[in-house]
Amino acid sequence: MAKRRTRDRVLGTLYGQAIGDALGMPTELWPIATIHQVFPQRITTFVDGPASNAVAKNYQAGEYTDDTGQALAILDSLIETHWQPQPVNLVQHILAWADAADAWEQNILGPSSKAALLAIKAGQPVQGITAQALTNGAGMRIAPLGTLFEPDQLDDLVTMVATVTKITHSSDVALGGASLIAGAVTAAMADDDWDAIMTYALRACDRGYQLGTPTWAAKLRSRVELGLKLADEYRFDASRFSRAVYDLLGTGTMLSESVPAAVAIAYYTRDVQKCALMCANLGGDTDTIGAMATAICGAKNGATAIDPAWCQIIDQCNPQHDLQWYADQIMNVPNT
Repeated sequence: MAKRRTRDRVLGTLYGQAIGDALGMPTELWPIATIHQVFPQRITTFVDGPASNAVAKNYQAGEYTDDTGQALAILDSLIETHWQPQPVNLVQHILAWADAADAWEQNILGPSSKAALLAIKAGQPVQGITAQALTNGAGMRIAPLGTLFEPDQLDDLVTMVATVTKITHSSDVALGGASLIAGAVTAAMADDDWDAIMTYALRACDRGYQLGTPTWAAKLRSRVELGLKLADEYRFDASRFSRAVYDLLGTGTMLSESVPAAVAIAYYTRDVQKCALMCANLGGDTDTIGAMATAICGAKNGATAIDPAWCQIIDQCNPQHDLQWYADQIMNVPNT
């Protein structure tokens, strides 16, 4: 099969992830009532993390968080190991990122990743931790892996996603959720229509579930299907759709809430700017939902469809990474 990967769509994925993350940062883990109180005119652009937000206070306007930081650490590892994921190397790169970002002292890491990484640092077994990891660290950092594959490589995609994800999350919902996000990016990169993107993403989700430790978490397929129904029901009323996502799907840190919310919002907005802004004003885990959802929109529409000023802000505020360089590395990955 001929490659359908384009540099524009790879860049769209990377900038989409970063934009959704950075725009959602100031309202991270706040209920909607608090967002309305602090930002009565809504988030409309990049702003500093408020001092009253225990996590976001560590960031300035335009800076992305651990979602994108870990995603790029994973790419660094894969580049170093010639795109053959090696768990030890992956852990080394994520630990190096955590140290550089002062993630331990600043309480930046999510609970599942933090517990697993601390156990690894202490030389303790992690399987008991990763098997019960139900939070969304698995999904927040995985979108760029979707750019490495064509739709006919579903098994290869899910295998790589599982290998990367299991270093901190090995539950069924974690592997299903990570595969769902990466699969949506793969189908979007191929310029499938939005219904086909969702169908493919759910196939990837089902494959991922089969590779994880069974849990009691709500099933992602059912919750994504509910999200798509809400998107159709409120197609012409964005505020009611956003509220329905918040009230019915949930926007918390559980994979079973934030991943379906992200996929439904990407399907609804179909545009990087609209997607990122809806996520930033949503309530809940806004930066993570934004990173996942907006990466999918970026994969579909490409970087040329994003406001250049927004991309420039990402570049200027995050000089530690060069997204153009990462796109070049991804474009050089063999793909048959």
